[in-house]
Amino acid sequence: MNITPTDAVLINALQENARTGLETLADLTGLSTATVQRRLKRMKDSGIIEREVALIDPASVGQSMTFIIMVELERERLGHIEDFTKRVTTDPQVQQCYYITGEADFCLVCTARDMDDFEALTHRLFFDDVNVRRFRTSVVMSRKKAGLTVAVEPVQP
Repeated sequence: MNITPTDAVLINALQENARTGLETLADLTGLSTATVQRRLKRMKDSGIIEREVALIDPASVGQSMTFIIMVELERERLGHIEDFTKRVTTDPQVQQCYYITGEADFCLVCTARDMDDFEALTHRLFFDDVNVRRFRTSVVMSRKKAGLTVAVEPVQP
């Protein structure tokens, strides 16, 4: 799907605040609210807009620690990758999961209440999995930016 300049304005406004109203979006783009609504539906149906979420401060809900974890698997057959992916993506303490190239196979961003909670997470996700060769953890000292915004510009046909 081609991203028009108007689509880019809509996407960027929603990335800033997903609760921006149709009337405000219409004012930003010069379109009618009905046209904005149709464009948003098209972007949701096509998968450009995957979902709308709230950005939560982890510490304010008791998850005061954040970890970046690089995971190396023993075997990388498709079934092994799928099994690991399913386990980590269904764990509520895993915020992000990336299948990557380089020294590690996966990069995870996880939260925990404290070190005991993190230790339980490592047992659940890594130590109990015979296919995890090793994992390396970095503790986040302070969050400087959090979000999943994507730079969106119109696609030129």
